[in-house]
Amino acid sequence: MSYQQQLERIKNDTGFIAALDQSGGSTPKALRMYGVSESDYENDDEMFAQVHEMRSRIMTCECFSSERVLGAILFEDTMDREVNGKATAAYLWEDKNIVPFLKVDKGLAEQMDGVQVMLPIPGLDALLDKAKNSPVFGTKMRSVIHSASASGIETVVQQQFDVAKQIISKGFMPIVEPEVNIESTEKLACEVLLKAEILRNLERLEGDQQVMLKLTLPEEAGFYKDLIDHPQVLKVVALSGGYSRDEACERLAQNPGMIASFSRAFTEGLSKQQSDEEFANTIDASIDKIYSASKV
Repeated sequence: MSYQQQLERIKNDTGFIAALDQSGGSTPKALRMYGVSESDYENDDEMFAQVHEMRSRIMTCECFSSERVLGAILFEDTMDREVNGKATAAYLWEDKNIVPFLKVDKGLAEQMDGVQVMLPIPGLDALLDKAKNSPVFGTKMRSVIHSASASGIETVVQQQFDVAKQIISKGFMPIVEPEVNIESTEKLACEVLLKAEILRNLERLEGDQQVMLKLTLPEEAGFYKDLIDHPQVLKVVALSGGYSRDEACERLAQNPGMIASFSRAFTEGLSKQQSDEEFANTIDASIDKIYSASKV
């Protein structure tokens, strides 16, 4: 029953998706931005405990509520931990009415043909079976496009949709994330090729199969409207991709129908050293700005 309720919430309600899914490679940087240096932990267990403390502080904030936050993307380690004495996904859905997603990729391969495909995901079925025991609605997996290589972009999108079909078959909603590097000198050309390739793959989905798309904010305002309107797409969300919160929100507001799924731009300005009041005020201002840009 919760899956259908979550589907209706993502489809119909207003808000954005918080990306709280930094994993092994990106966690040290996220912690540095939060005011926790490498000298503050000695191993991965201590590092993940520190980042979970940060995420828990965000999730338990009163302003982190279903009025403005639709969903949250979790890393597997976060799903395995608790918030306020409750499994994280259950806390989000049952206590906050915020839809949990799970990051399932294992990182990126080395760049080849202008792109980085996902590394193989061994044990994906087992991970999804584990997620079935909690109210996780969907998944997220990321690839990166660096240059306007038609063959490279075709490979990235094909891989994303192949895995998405496996995820759909297990009863989850996949977020397909072929990120375009914002530093690419061919960013617009990448986006043209990417959109055409996504449309081709959407046409190959069967019946009522749907995906969500997580895309870099485009160079041309409204560029992804035909994806937003596509019956096989539940929702198109935007990644911040290295843009500051201000710039990401400015670009998002120019793309009606897209909503935010920001990570760095969402947690920008938060610090472990802040008092609870300062922390709450900072996250509230971030939520308000991102929500407003997502509501356009």
